[in-house]
Amino acid sequence: QVQLVESGGGLVQSGGSLELSCSISGGDFKILRRAWYRQAPGKSRELVASMHTSGTTDYAESVKGRFTISRDYRKNSIDLKMTALQTEDTAVYYCNVEYAATPLKTVPFWGQGTQVTVSS
Repeated sequence: QVQLVESGGGLVQSGGSLELSCSISGGDFKILRRAWYRQAPGKSRELVASMHTSGTTDYAESVKGRFTISRDYRKNSIDLKMTALQTEDTAVYYCNVEYAATPLKTVPFWGQGTQVTVSS
């Protein structure tokens, strides 16, 4: 069983920076991908950034050049550094991992979410 606990959300002014952290416990050797999603009011959840076990990263077009996903091996966390924040970045941010339950089946695990609010 994998448990995810996010921290670091809050209120920030437009143009500011914020860093989110997701502490991961359990099942580390079977985690295939670590990612951050977000969900704004009235919108569906969307992928913000992801990191595969190979280290390859992917970003949503809207955050490229502003957000950076990284892995902290000492803390066993997946972090999201957000800069040049815009009001459009306001959302609940969720940590996610894809866990290889069997060689043919992956199971997603989610954190509880952390609110990020960007004021104009």
